[in-house]
Amino acid sequence: MSASRFTLSLVLAASLLASCARRHNATIPTAKSAPVAAPAPVVASSAARDLTDVLTEELNLTGEQRRKVRAVFTNTAEQANAAQQRLSSNRPALMAELKRINAASDQELQTILTVTQYKQLKAKQRQVQAQMQARKAQ
Repeated sequence: MSASRFTLSLVLAASLLASCARRHNATIPTAKSAPVAAPAPVVASSAARDLTDVLTEELNLTGEQRRKVRAVFTNTAEQANAAQQRLSSNRPALMAELKRINAASDQELQTILTVTQYKQLKAKQRQVQAQMQARKAQ
């Protein structure tokens, strides 16, 4: 269950970022043989901004919702980055911590979004997860 929640969150993030990139006629960068690590706060804030932009459009977020959702995504990304650095050698502990972070993030989003918006978000997550599973099966 913990791996599936984490995977679902990552799948949603990847899908939303891909959607955002297509919307702006950009390409998603591919990994290079020698990746250059960007500082975590920069990555967290840009990912939070991109995800918030996509959700603002797809869920018709208000200005206040947009601000709060971005704060949740920024905090979630920063916590996940810190957990990965701290627990990289202990995969079970890392997965448990990521599950906890995602659950807290999900609870915060549920309080920010309307019931309809939250249902739309969950439907999108299920759709993205199904697409990823279909790709895996090929």
